[in-house]
Amino acid sequence: MASKTYDQYCTIATALDRVGDRWTLLILRELSFGEQRFTDLRTALPGIASNLLTDRLRDLEGVGLVEQVELPAPAARSVYRLTKDGVRIRPVLRALAKFGMPYLDAPSAADVRPRVAVFGGSGALFDPVGAVGANLRVRFVLDREEHWLEVRDGKLARADQTQEPDLTFTGTAAALFEINRGADLDGLSAMIVTGSPEAKALFRRCFPPSDHLTGV
Repeated sequence: MASKTYDQYCTIATALDRVGDRWTLLILRELSFGEQRFTDLRTALPGIASNLLTDRLRDLEGVGLVEQVELPAPAARSVYRLTKDGVRIRPVLRALAKFGMPYLDAPSAADVRPRVAVFGGSGALFDPVGAVGANLRVRFVLDREEHWLEVRDGKLARADQTQEPDLTFTGTAAALFEINRGADLDGLSAMIVTGSPEAKALFRRCFPPSDHLTGV
């Protein structure tokens, strides 16, 4: 990656020297969700060739954003994860997701992966100003996959799944994207939202929809 450079004394150009290659940001998106095996990344990114994925991971390791680690038994497997420097990409990914959302067409069920709908959709819309002082646990059961988001003391935090959720979304990932785009929480046949009116209002405060943004 170091051989490809914009050769400009500019912070944006320097950032793109590290993450601007095709597929790189999508690899970082997947790793922002947590540790991933090589096969997990291949499944999540079906359009990338194995040798290109290997090259991109090697490049990201070379610039210190990704590391490969061996998990102890009983897992005993090799995984990739973001380094301490690499986690700084998360707010950048959230900003890109928020920027891109109004340009998306209405999704079909086949288009949307549950994990992306939760973390790259709702999670990207997190508003730290609206969430000041908030505490909210949200459980998503989308297309038979379970994911969680939690706001703790006004900050997006790793969810404590041992506690009861304040809200549960049960339905399709495509329906969650419609909610992210501004659909009413209780207005879609493909989504059931269980929780108090106060919890629903707090969700909208912490994760405001993107329908106010200007598309094309």
